[in-house]
Amino acid sequence: MPLGTPHTDVDALRAGFAAQMHAVGTRAPIQRLGVAVSGGGDSMALLRLAQDWAQRHQKTLLVATVDHGLRPQAADEAAMVARCATRLGLPHQTLEWRGWDRHGNLQDNAREARKRLLSQWAQAHALDAVALGHTLDDQAETLLMRLARGSGVEGLSGMAAHHVAQGTTWLRPLLGMGRAQLRAYLRALRETWVDDPSNHDTSFDRVKARQALDYLAPLGLDAKRLGQTADRMRAARTSLDFLADAQAAKILTVEHGDFIFDARELDALPQDTRTRLAAHALQAISGNAYRPRLDALHAALHSTSRTTLHGCVLSRSKGALRVTREYSAVTRLRAPIGATWDGRWRVQPVSAPPDNAHDLHIAALGPDGANQCRPRSDWRVPYASLLASPAVWQGTTLIAAPLAMQNCGWQAESYHIWPRMRIS
Repeated sequence: MPLGTPHTDVDALRAGFAAQMHAVGTRAPIQRLGVAVSGGGDSMALLRLAQDWAQRHQKTLLVATVDHGLRPQAADEAAMVARCATRLGLPHQTLEWRGWDRHGNLQDNAREARKRLLSQWAQAHALDAVALGHTLDDQAETLLMRLARGSGVEGLSGMAAHHVAQGTTWLRPLLGMGRAQLRAYLRALRETWVDDPSNHDTSFDRVKARQALDYLAPLGLDAKRLGQTADRMRAARTSLDFLADAQAAKILTVEHGDFIFDARELDALPQDTRTRLAAHALQAISGNAYRPRLDALHAALHSTSRTTLHGCVLSRSKGALRVTREYSAVTRLRAPIGATWDGRWRVQPVSAPPDNAHDLHIAALGPDGANQCRPRSDWRVPYASLLASPAVWQGTTLIAAPLAMQNCGWQAESYHIWPRMRIS
């Protein structure tokens, strides 16, 4: 979209944003929208565009800022967003994360923490969706980084404009808009924003990709062209997903939260279909919005022994490939009775809630809990699956384990996102 006068830019961007929101609304109506705003130029533009859209269409808008506590300026930036939201008449909440232990990839840890905090915020406020400020430039950088990792069609389809993860609907209505456009829009509104110094830290791959795009642009490999490539790859992925879903209807069964493939039928499928099915199973069980890397996925599928990947366990037995949750991935997860546990389980009493329900919580059964359960002949799933299954606890005392048939006054239901599944 070429830049003209500030007034033209404002109108054009507002119209583009409204069109994106209308397209999303055809999937599911959005009356209550959350906006994640860091204070940077992209997210501040998102805030102003969303505020205009909400006002014009009589929608409810809430604003949240995640303070990672990784920079001294973070609290001041959150306060700046709060002041802007107040000026616009919007409720704002700062979500604090102080959980980084200085191990692992900082950006990955921060991103996952941000998603988790925003998801909890969205569910607490009954939001229909949360909008994120990723732009066309972000899409191009993502594509370039994934190309460097040797990604296939899935990775090269880029970031989706709409997806569901951790029980929350996420929107990226700015994917067709560039950073320069959005900053011109903010200047036209006389709006301020802050620049995160990490955006210039070349130790991060995304910053390297951003700089590489400056050199590639003269070849025609600019953000717009890479965005077009992502769109075409996404269309190809949709076709491949359709073929994989048709096979899933034939060879996949869901049994008490586990995904079970007919191993012989799975092995006979083309490699892309095979890895697509396995990746979808891993994502559905782990709740991870991202697929595992192809090399790790191929290795797991070719292994004849028990393998852990993506917070799950893959094991072959009696002609079947079973994918289940890994116990170590859920050892610290807790949820109150009635809430969703591990992103896919609901545990409820069969009849009326007990009087002490407020003292109870849901957590993984684990080996200590399994040792307190009935003989294995009563178990509804194998031992490895049972360890990661939801159980009802009062402190450290086991109250019920539905999948071990321990105290059948409770039931556990799992939820998965996959069309045409056979569930038992």
